[in-house]
Parts: sequence; C-alpha cells; structure tokens
Amino acid sequence: MDDDGAAASDGSSATEVQALRDRVTALEQARARPPRHRGRSFLAAVLIVLGCLLAPLSVVAAWASDQVGDTDRYVDTVAPLASDPAVQDAVADRVTDALMTRIDLSTLLSGVSPDDRPRLEKALGRLGGSLEDAVRSLVHDRARAVAASDAFEKVWTEGNRRAHRAVDKALTGKGGGAVELTDDAVTLDLAPVIDRVKQQLVDRGMEVAGRIPEIHTDITLVRSDDIGKVRTYVRVLQFLGDWLAVIAVLLIAGGVLLSVRRRRSLVAGALGAAVAVGLLGIGLRIFRAVYLDALPAGVSPGAAGAVYDAMTRFLGATVRMVVALGVVVAPAAWLSGPGRRATTVRGLWTSGIGAVRATADGAGLRTGPVGPFVRRFRAWFTWLLVAGALVVYLFWAHPTGWVVVGIALCLLFLLAVVEFLAAGDREPVVGAVRERT
Repeated sequence: MDDDGAAASDGSSATEVQALRDRVTALEQARARPPRHRGRSFLAAVLIVLGCLLAPLSVVAAWASDQVGDTDRYVDTVAPLASDPAVQDAVADRVTDALMTRIDLSTLLSGVSPDDRPRLEKALGRLGGSLEDAVRSLVHDRARAVAASDAFEKVWTEGNRRAHRAVDKALTGKGGGAVELTDDAVTLDLAPVIDRVKQQLVDRGMEVAGRIPEIHTDITLVRSDDIGKVRTYVRVLQFLGDWLAVIAVLLIAGGVLLSVRRRRSLVAGALGAAVAVGLLGIGLRIFRAVYLDALPAGVSPGAAGAVYDAMTRFLGATVRMVVALGVVVAPAAWLSGPGRRATTVRGLWTSGIGAVRATADGAGLRTGPVGPFVRRFRAWFTWLLVAGALVVYLFWAHPTGWVVVGIALCLLFLLAVVEFLAAGDREPVVGAVRERT
C-alpha cells in the first residue's frame, strides 16, 4: 500500500510538473507570435488622434456659431464694454479729436451770444492754461461724461440687441449696423456719441458746437492684416458649428470601441483632448500679447485688450470646461480598471467607507431593509447615477469648468452614499453566531 501510494504521488507530481511545462511553453509561444489586431489597434489610434486634433477646432467652431447665432449671448458679451474704463477713455479721446478739428478757436468766443459768454468764459477759466488746452479739456470732460453715463450703457446694450446683424457683419462681412469690417480692421462708428457731446457743449454755452455738421469717426475694435483670411475661416467654422464637436466625440468614441484595451484608450483620448484644447487656451493668451504689442500708434491698448477679452470670454470658458471634463473622465476610467494601483485606490475607498459604516453600526445607526436592497442592486444604482450625471451635463445650457467639477463631486458623494448603504451590516453576523452557539 505504501509503495502504491508513493507511486501514485510521484505520478501526480509528474503530471502537475508536465502541466506547468506545457503552460509555460504555451505562454512563450503566445509571446513569440506576432501581435494580433495590429490593424485594428492602428485604426483606433488614428481615430483617437483625429478626434483630439478636432477638439480645439470644435471649440472655436462652437464659439463662432454661438456668438453670431445667439442674440442674448452676444449682448451679454458686448454689454460690459460700455462700462469698461479703457473703452470709455478711448471713446472720449476719439470724440475729442474729431470735435477739435471742427472747432475754430479764433472765432469761438466771437460766435458766442453775450448772454452765454460769461458762462463759457467761467467754464474755460476754471480749466486754466491756453484757450486750446481749455477747450480740449472741456470737450474731453464732456465726452468722458457721456461715455460713462448710464444712458450710454443703455443705448449701447439696446442698440446691439436691435442690430444683432452687426455681429454677422463683424465676423462675416455681411449685414448692416454700426460695426463695419474693412480689409484690416473692425471699427465702430461714434457719430451718436459725438451728437450727445455736442448737445452737452451747447448746454455749457458753446453754441458754436451746435453748428458743427454731423461727424462720423470710428474707434478700432479689432485690427489685423489678415482679417480677410480670418473672416473666411470664421465663415467655415460658423457653418460647422456644433457638428464639429459631435464629430470629434464620435471619432474618439469610435477609437475607444475599436481598440483592444478600451479603458486605456479612453484615458488616452480624454487626456489627449484636454491637452489639445489646453494648448488652444495657451495660444489665446499668447496671441493676446502679440496682438496688443503689434497695435499701431493711436489705438488704445487697454480698449483693444478689453474688446479681445470680451469677445474671447466664451471661448476661454469652453476651453476650461473641456479641460476639466478630460481631467475628470481620465482618472475615472483609470480607477475603474483592474490595475494594481487602481485596485489599491478602490480598496482604500471601500475600506474608508466601511470603517465609517462600522462606526455608525457601533453607535446603533442601522439602515434596516435599505442596506440589503442597495447592496443587491448596487451596480444598477452606480450606473444610474453615472447616467444621471451625464444627462445633467448634456442638458446644461452653457457648462463651465466649475460646473463639470461640481457635477463630478456630486456624483462622487452619491456613490459614497451608495457604498455606505451597501456596506455589510454587522448585526446579522452577530445574530448568526449566537444561533450557532
């Protein structure tokens, strides 16, 4: 019996050793074989790269379409410019220069009626200096007051709302309104402001200002030697609109579904899109500095910077939103994977919530029948919460980076609640032990 048992044991050991050798051989052969799905992986990589490259273009396309097609957003964009000090100073300077070229200083006082002469001399005398300096200061003071008035803000906002086609003219060269697009600049006609300044000068006793004919002068909003080329690009991007964003998302999604390692591809696609759009945001800041540095003499850098910031505000917000979305999706995809580090992080998460649940159980806080129910359908609750967060994001009118972060934090909190409720209850275990004893 002993010999038979020893022989059986030796035969079993030999069989196990042979099985291990066969497995090692199979693994070596599998490693030696050329990798399968090479063409599939290459196509998936191409789709993801194309989607990442289209991501910044889709952001610009959405900006071009939104600024032209949405009246309320356009008004929200340009309305703050009326109260910007740099823009007000630039408007006052242009109006002052235009009026001073039409005022004949040699006949100014002789053309004033005797009743108004003391009032005008008093106004000019307070300013001091030469007659030309005094008149210029008075005109500039009135122009600055008009530009800073609430009435001007109201006229600016309502005028832009009624003449929303001016946006189409500024971006595509078509339409009407006060905004005009020349070969190298976008300009705004200041004739209505000049008329208000002339009326205030007349009220101050300078009747000669009332005899000045209608003056048309403008302030440059955007200047570029390649504005004709930019206009063509804007037309194309405006036509594409939001469709380019859909195409970019579909390309990345197609690459992820086609790849062999989908989770890793999703991480790469999310980070790639975030990096590409982030580079667009950096480019906007660099171009701003280059643009302001290249302004010709006579153009206010402060006003030009304010206009640039206002027109690219929505674009910058979209850039931050896409970067935040990529930064949220990539770690989420990585943490859901089977990797050792991801498993460790999930273990720490589960252990921490389990410790909180154990403390609550020790304090007598029970979940009752809710705990077993949530534990049974935990996967369903998880996917429903993720789907709900996605729906909230998709139906948010204009999500920002902070909106994305807020949705992610709310989802994380709700997942923690589900994990807390699904954690094992200690009471049934104690009861089972008592029954056995």
